[in-house]
Amino acid sequence: MPNNILRCNVLYEDDLWYITDMVDGELKHGYMMITKRHIKTPFDINEEEWAQLRDLIKKCKAMLDESSPDGANLGWNISPVGGQNVDHAHLHLFGRFADEPLASKGLRYAFKQPSNKRGSVKE
Repeated sequence: MPNNILRCNVLYEDDLWYITDMVDGELKHGYMMITKRHIKTPFDINEEEWAQLRDLIKKCKAMLDESSPDGANLGWNISPVGGQNVDHAHLHLFGRFADEPLASKGLRYAFKQPSNKRGSVKE
């Protein structure tokens, strides 16, 4: 399905959201759920969008299950420091496989690494 805004393939859409594939990176079994309304972060999602997202996550999970992953990650990147490279709210869901070099390195990996400790930590 062609789209002039998104740089990826739209796999599903409803009145509030898109589900797209993830076209960049090494993990090939991933999806993004993207709001149609232009907002920067998930903190700007309204009640109707949150309610619809619950069903969308299930739909996206069923799509992911077709690739039989051993695990998965579901998450938001918020602000450039948090890893957000696109100035539009989007939720990632991607499969994880036992034969990946970084298998078992989940979301907590960044805050469990001593090498990621800040120089001056605010208490």
